[in-house]
Amino acid sequence: MLLEEYKWKADVLESKEPVLVDFWAPWCGPCRALEPSLKSLAKEFKVAKVNVDTNQPLAARYGISSIPAL
Repeated sequence: MLLEEYKWKADVLESKEPVLVDFWAPWCGPCRALEPSLKSLAKEFKVAKVNVDTNQPLAARYGISSIPAL
């Protein structure tokens, strides 16, 4: 399941199964290049996407200084 909009605590931190978190931005070429692979992975695994432009505090909390970061 590809999680575009989600509640971070419930869907990521408290998830009973592992979650792959993709820190990305729409202007990032390498981020866009990863998208087909992430969509494929999302068919079998939980994938959460965090847009670093609109979620800067969350990205900072996890020390994301460059993207893409998984």
